[in-house]
Amino acid sequence: MDRGNAAVASGIDGLHPAVLRLIAQTCKGGAVHGRWTGVCGGLASDPLAVPILIGLGVTELSSAPALVPEIKALVATLTMEACRAHAAAALQCGSAADVRSLAREFTA
Repeated sequence: MDRGNAAVASGIDGLHPAVLRLIAQTCKGGAVHGRWTGVCGGLASDPLAVPILIGLGVTELSSAPALVPEIKALVATLTMEACRAHAAAALQCGSAADVRSLAREFTA
Protein backbone atom coordinates (compact mmCIF):
# COMPACT_ATOMS: atom_id res chain seq x y z
CA MET A 1 0.00 0.00 0.00
CA ASP A 2 1.14 3.49 -0.74
CA ARG A 3 0.42 5.98 2.03
CA GLY A 4 0.59 8.71 -0.61
CA ASN A 5 -2.31 7.18 -2.51
CA ALA A 6 -5.53 8.63 -1.09
CA ALA A 7 -7.54 5.67 -2.38
CA VAL A 8 -5.75 3.18 -0.10
CA ALA A 9 -3.95 5.26 2.54
CA SER A 10 -6.75 4.87 5.08
CA GLY A 11 -6.12 1.12 5.13
CA ILE A 12 -2.55 1.45 6.36
CA ASP A 13 -2.01 0.60 10.01
CA GLY A 14 1.43 -0.15 11.40
CA LEU A 15 -0.14 -2.11 14.23
CA HIS A 16 -1.74 -4.64 11.92
CA PRO A 17 -0.53 -8.11 12.97
CA ALA A 18 0.84 -8.77 9.47
CA VAL A 19 3.00 -5.64 9.69
CA LEU A 20 4.14 -6.63 13.17
CA ARG A 21 5.10 -10.09 11.88
CA LEU A 22 7.23 -8.47 9.17
CA ILE A 23 8.93 -6.27 11.76
CA ALA A 24 9.57 -9.32 13.96
CA GLN A 25 11.09 -11.23 11.02
CA THR A 26 13.27 -8.25 10.16
CA CYS A 27 14.52 -8.02 13.74
CA LYS A 28 15.29 -11.74 13.88
CA GLY A 29 17.09 -11.66 10.55
CA GLY A 30 19.09 -8.62 11.53
CA ALA A 31 20.05 -10.11 14.87
CA VAL A 32 21.43 -13.22 13.15
CA HIS A 33 23.83 -10.94 11.29
CA GLY A 34 24.59 -8.63 14.22
CA ARG A 35 22.54 -5.76 12.80
CA TRP A 36 20.17 -3.47 14.63
CA THR A 37 16.63 -2.73 13.49
CA GLY A 38 15.21 0.75 13.73
CA VAL A 39 11.71 2.11 13.26
CA CYS A 40 11.03 5.75 12.58
CA GLY A 41 8.14 8.10 12.08
CA GLY A 42 4.58 7.68 13.20
CA LEU A 43 4.89 4.12 14.48
CA ALA A 44 7.96 4.92 16.59
CA SER A 45 6.09 7.94 17.94
CA ASP A 46 2.99 5.96 18.95
CA PRO A 47 3.01 5.15 22.69
CA LEU A 48 0.76 2.16 22.02
CA ALA A 49 3.25 0.74 19.52
CA VAL A 50 6.51 1.35 21.39
CA PRO A 51 6.28 -1.55 23.89
CA ILE A 52 5.32 -3.93 21.08
CA LEU A 53 8.18 -2.75 18.88
CA ILE A 54 10.66 -3.21 21.70
CA GLY A 55 9.25 -6.66 22.41
CA LEU A 56 9.65 -7.61 18.75
CA GLY A 57 13.34 -6.73 18.92
CA VAL A 58 13.44 -3.20 17.55
CA THR A 59 16.60 -1.64 18.96
CA GLU A 60 16.25 1.94 17.77
CA LEU A 61 13.28 4.29 17.69
CA SER A 62 13.28 7.60 15.89
CA SER A 63 10.20 9.51 16.95
CA ALA A 64 8.88 12.94 16.18
CA PRO A 65 10.95 15.51 18.09
CA ALA A 66 7.98 16.80 20.08
CA LEU A 67 7.26 13.27 21.34
CA VAL A 68 10.79 12.25 22.31
CA PRO A 69 10.36 13.11 26.03
CA GLU A 70 7.10 11.14 26.23
CA ILE A 71 8.55 8.12 24.43
CA LYS A 72 11.73 8.19 26.57
CA ALA A 73 9.65 8.35 29.75
CA LEU A 74 7.55 5.42 28.55
CA VAL A 75 10.59 3.30 27.65
CA ALA A 76 12.06 3.94 31.10
CA THR A 77 9.05 2.20 32.67
CA LEU A 78 9.23 -0.95 30.53
CA THR A 79 10.92 -4.29 31.03
CA MET A 80 12.08 -6.52 28.21
CA GLU A 81 10.19 -9.46 29.68
CA ALA A 82 6.90 -7.56 29.69
CA CYS A 83 7.51 -6.15 26.20
CA ARG A 84 8.29 -9.58 24.76
CA ALA A 85 5.15 -11.10 26.28
CA HIS A 86 3.08 -8.16 25.05
CA ALA A 87 4.52 -8.42 21.54
CA ALA A 88 3.83 -12.17 21.45
CA ALA A 89 0.21 -11.48 22.39
CA ALA A 90 -0.04 -8.77 19.74
CA LEU A 91 1.17 -11.20 17.07
CA GLN A 92 -1.76 -13.48 17.95
CA CYS A 93 -4.35 -10.76 17.35
CA GLY A 94 -6.58 -10.87 14.29
CA SER A 95 -6.65 -7.19 13.42
CA ALA A 96 -5.05 -3.83 14.06
CA ALA A 97 -8.07 -2.91 16.17
CA ASP A 98 -7.45 -5.96 18.36
CA VAL A 99 -3.79 -5.00 18.73
CA ARG A 100 -4.76 -1.44 19.71
CA SER A 101 -7.20 -2.76 22.29
CA LEU A 102 -4.52 -5.03 23.73
CA ALA A 103 -2.01 -2.16 23.73
CA ARG A 104 -4.40 0.13 25.59
CA GLU A 105 -4.78 -2.50 28.31
CA PHE A 106 -0.99 -2.88 28.52
CA THR A 107 -0.38 0.83 29.02
CA ALA A 108 -3.29 1.33 31.43
